[in-house]
Amino acid sequence: MDARVSELFVSENGHNCSGSRTEVNPGNACGQNPATKRKKKRPITRHFRSFKPSHSTPYLPPEVEEGNIEYKLKLVDPTQSRFEHLVTQMKWRLQEGRGEAVYQIGVEDNGMLVGLSEQDMKASLTTLHKMAEKVGADITILRHAQVDYDADQPLTIAEALIRKVPDDQQFLDLRVAVLGNVDSGKSTLLGVLTQGELDNGRGRARLNLFRHLHEIQTGRTSSISFEILGFNSKGEVVNYSESRTAEEICESASKMITFIDLAGHHKYLKTTIFGLTSYCPDFAMLVVGANTGIAGTTREHLGLAMALKVPIFMVISKVDLCSRATVERTVRQLERLLKQPGCNKVPMVVASTDDAVAAAQQFAQSPNVTPVFTASSVSGENLDLLKVFFNIIPPLSNSKQQEELMQQLTEFQVDEIYTVPEVGTVVGGTLYSGICREGDDLVVGPSELGRFHKLTVGSIQRNRSACRVLRAGQAATLALGNFDRTLLRKGMVMVSPEMDPTICWIFEAEIVLLFHTKTFHKGFQVTVHIGNVRQTATVEAVYGKEELRTGEKAGVQFKFLKHPEYLKMGAKVFFREGVTKGIGHITKLHPIARYRHEPESDEDDDDDDDDED
Repeated sequence: MDARVSELFVSENGHNCSGSRTEVNPGNACGQNPATKRKKKRPITRHFRSFKPSHSTPYLPPEVEEGNIEYKLKLVDPTQSRFEHLVTQMKWRLQEGRGEAVYQIGVEDNGMLVGLSEQDMKASLTTLHKMAEKVGADITILRHAQVDYDADQPLTIAEALIRKVPDDQQFLDLRVAVLGNVDSGKSTLLGVLTQGELDNGRGRARLNLFRHLHEIQTGRTSSISFEILGFNSKGEVVNYSESRTAEEICESASKMITFIDLAGHHKYLKTTIFGLTSYCPDFAMLVVGANTGIAGTTREHLGLAMALKVPIFMVISKVDLCSRATVERTVRQLERLLKQPGCNKVPMVVASTDDAVAAAQQFAQSPNVTPVFTASSVSGENLDLLKVFFNIIPPLSNSKQQEELMQQLTEFQVDEIYTVPEVGTVVGGTLYSGICREGDDLVVGPSELGRFHKLTVGSIQRNRSACRVLRAGQAATLALGNFDRTLLRKGMVMVSPEMDPTICWIFEAEIVLLFHTKTFHKGFQVTVHIGNVRQTATVEAVYGKEELRTGEKAGVQFKFLKHPEYLKMGAKVFFREGVTKGIGHITKLHPIARYRHEPESDEDDDDDDDDED
């Protein structure tokens, strides 16, 4: 990770990483010296889906065997054997895209845009519909584009999204963490997207998202809440405007976007960090108010997402409150922030449906591309572009990676613990690896003594609807019946009894100190976030140096204060204490003695379910 990401972690009193004062003016939101001379960049010419400019013919990147994108020059009247081959090929592309595939018609395998006449294009699309019908999928034509070769008749290319009709709840599920400063309109935007009704300008749309009375009274999110937005196989939106329950949405959706609404206020930062590290979001959506611009925790949230390597896109909200000039100024502010050293992003402002389609595909292919939307939750401006983007955006992992995770032993991370009347103890979290079914026997831990307790999984629910089988990467809640809740806490794992988990009090990590006002040294106490683990730890040693300053790297040994944790080599580590922040990865574990299953008649360990709250 580039150590210059630390430039984003500027404290609210305006101090930069070195502790000196940084002057920020409206024309220079990044805190850079306006007197610094820069070379003028050539204007960027946009081409249809990353075309390679050529003196003669425009090109796409060459087709690859892996992935869910297929190029076809034409599909005019194929023979029966050829048709069967094409169907088999479509099944492969759908499998690679976990139920989604994109077909480019009128394109050679080397990426050259040849184009088809109107008659050939019509015949090709007819064949494509027959292929999709054969595999039980639906087609959505994303866009047409004309290729200009000075030909006698116009030649066009087409882009189509193939989506498999869901069976047995195997819809594609993507998680999007929602970040941004307090009062930037995050919860309101989610309320409008998921409820299907525009806001009244006073926050009515966000009321269904709040979990606590004080959130309704203050209008500020302090906890983590989840909302879902579905798309059917034809690309149509499925939300609460037509479906009364989440179960109905799940039944009719082929693709599900799960929004993780995180807190924007600085005093709830630990909750936001926990949401980013524990729930493993596929993408992050940073919401910026057009009327306030880059303010408060915006810069810090961007730094968190980049440090944890979560792909991020931007939404400028509340454009109905501002003049066009104010919105454009906020866009320019964001562009400068994204282009500065440490970010090195390529902002892509989305102004049309074509832009939204291109942004979704480029965003998944290149980590540097950052789509920027402007939207209003009151007038509904550009919300349709956001929906197009969510409909098309592909998963980051392919089917092969998914299969490899599913073949491993079961490992479920415990993020939430509930007690439900007539059901008993319920835990919520993410299945990191393996497969979990109703009736499976697992062990949960570690306790304060590093032990694991036996349990049996009862019923399983995904997105508030019943589910029999849980696969790697999916989030769900598991009912544990009469299992004693006092033996559970956040940060535990439920694993297969055959697994030999590594339980540690002490671990070593290679870290980068992102921000610290003084020096970081032995004896310093920080709150450590590793996946769903959140606990206070002491710095036992700093290798090679006596102390660390902002931006410096070193190997550090940490020791947990309350209880041992289940850790893995290479896991990302994020730590904080006040304004002090750092990130790294685990390089060495110091496991305690081999774990033991808790005997059935053993004494109660009185293991509290709260860690470092």
